[in-house]
Amino acid sequence: MNVKGLVFSGISCFFLLTSCATSKVQPKTITKVIRDTVIINSKTDKPEMTRAAKLENYKVTTDYYPSISQDERVRFLVLHYTAINTELSLKVLTQKDVSAHYLVNDYDDKQINLLVDETKRAWHAGVSKWKGLDNLNFSSIGIEIVNLGNNGTLNYQHYPDYQIKKVGELSRDIVNRYNILPFNVVGHADIAPGRKPDPGPLFPWKKLYTDYGVGAWYDDTDKYVFMQQYPWDTTSSIFITQVQTDLKKYGYEVPANGMIDTLTKNAIIAFQMHFRPEKYDGVVDAETWAILKALNKKYNP
Repeated sequence: MNVKGLVFSGISCFFLLTSCATSKVQPKTITKVIRDTVIINSKTDKPEMTRAAKLENYKVTTDYYPSISQDERVRFLVLHYTAINTELSLKVLTQKDVSAHYLVNDYDDKQINLLVDETKRAWHAGVSKWKGLDNLNFSSIGIEIVNLGNNGTLNYQHYPDYQIKKVGELSRDIVNRYNILPFNVVGHADIAPGRKPDPGPLFPWKKLYTDYGVGAWYDDTDKYVFMQQYPWDTTSSIFITQVQTDLKKYGYEVPANGMIDTLTKNAIIAFQMHFRPEKYDGVVDAETWAILKALNKKYNP
């Protein structure tokens, strides 16, 4: 997310019907393992921490707690760059209108800043859509990475190795705890093509995949096989519609109208920045097409 000059509107109002308190309950074995930052429902000898109503005139019992009919709020991990330095990032992200769960600074130290509790909704995604779901603030954890981005130009900034180590370990921890699917680890550009470019083409998505097991990446063998099948007639509406269908299948929000319109081109650029960052011109060449096919073969068969 480029937090520079970003303004959110329409802040929701919350009405408190009961007061909340933190209480301990005894562990209980259930048939389905459900993990959450606050509630861990699994076979364990440790008590669970749960937030529940504490009423003056009634007892809220846990005799039938927990129900197995529940799931996680968190389904996505969204990575951003701040486009400003660490000091300004901390200032902006702790005031109103914009926030993220974590901030990874650009210092060679052992510190990562927690800004919003994982159980809470941070305002980092904005107008967004992925896999048919919109407003990803409700269902994601956001990590802001201090990086100046393109600074209003096409001159993107590299990420130092020590910073990527922080991002990698933090992302791996989050993905493992919430069982986030590989293709649901995304950049802001993926969920808001054309509106946001971060974390940019210099973010090492492949390294995140190979070194930390986080996110999605294609198999080279599949890519080369699909490259041999590239149809070359890239102007036909049939070809373009298929590309749009494949992009939507992977997660991008695009129409299926057989035209390279603005929405489609922006999605192609975002895809290329993520998976083929050497060239992100919005043109579906043989390599772009083959990578898209290879990813869907691997993750969306």
